[in-house]
Amino acid sequence: MEKYKVGIIGATGMVGQRFVTLLAEHPWFDVKVLAASSRSAGKTYKEALAGKWCMTCEIPANIAEMTVKDATNDIEEIAGTVDFVFCAVNMKKDEIKALEKAYALAECPVISNNSANRHTPDVPMIIPELNSDHSAIIEAQKKHLGTKRGFIAVKSNCSLQSYVPALYPLDKFGVKDVLVCTYQAISGAGKTFETWPEMVDNVIPFIGGEEEKSEIEPLKIWGKIEGEEIVPAKSPNFTAQCLRVPASDGHMAAVFVRFENKPSIEEIKEIWKNFKGYPQEHNLPSAPKQFLHYFEEDNMPQTKLNRNLEGGMAVSMGRLRDDTQYDYKFVCLSHNTLRGAAGGAVLMAEMLCDQGYIDRIH
Repeated sequence: MEKYKVGIIGATGMVGQRFVTLLAEHPWFDVKVLAASSRSAGKTYKEALAGKWCMTCEIPANIAEMTVKDATNDIEEIAGTVDFVFCAVNMKKDEIKALEKAYALAECPVISNNSANRHTPDVPMIIPELNSDHSAIIEAQKKHLGTKRGFIAVKSNCSLQSYVPALYPLDKFGVKDVLVCTYQAISGAGKTFETWPEMVDNVIPFIGGEEEKSEIEPLKIWGKIEGEEIVPAKSPNFTAQCLRVPASDGHMAAVFVRFENKPSIEEIKEIWKNFKGYPQEHNLPSAPKQFLHYFEEDNMPQTKLNRNLEGGMAVSMGRLRDDTQYDYKFVCLSHNTLRGAAGGAVLMAEMLCDQGYIDRIH
């Protein structure tokens, strides 16, 4: 098949680097543009990342010598070169909103890893296995923007990807109250142990803005399209605590849940085992074959052992058992820069291409 021409905006950051590794040999997407801040613009990608490459593999040879564009000043040129862009920039929220809107107005679809537009009512926030139907709001968004093909679609916060996929399929039992404690890897802050030595042998019981995201964003995923906006659900009720832990990659969550109609443990495990979403049904390239994996061993899942399950795109669960205050408790794990960030955005882009919201024009 003819590949889609894509750009990576924010290509020098940690998530941008992950995009590069995922897209270097992607069967559908061909990286044609790399863009970053004015500090990197004009340099080759290899030069811009001297001493800053965080991935375990080498910079892909077909990308290392590409010249980095200016993400802010070269919008028209970039939009005229690619079919769509991935965006993962480190800027203030109002600056990100303006940047993403500028690309959309230049008739360039934006698949965003940033949080700035997650609460914009006509911007879909999608976990492809759960709420693929929310992409229908794109038509209303294009109407509001006055565009023919330009729009913005975002993925949710990385920590949500560990526990929301486990809860969402249980909604027929009336998921009522959820308490979650997340234990989040340092790559979620764009750091390595070399750049953040204070995290070695340490736990920090605060991640700015993370608890609010963990309590509010699931309600948009549970929400419904009404008219020309996505209206968040009023339940389940979420409360969260988020801790930074000394793991390189992988966000773990301890989950406590109460139902309107309590299912049996066997019913829950069966639903998890058989759950499939749009990516599995349509055999998308980045889709895990088994989205939700349950481990029977009482010491599983483990961050180091299971974060890369199915290319880091699967979610692992374990320790499902009765609780004295809630109905059940269990633990979940997902890879925060793969399923939770770049990988989840690539999968969403595959879904939007498959649904016909992104077409090839270049």
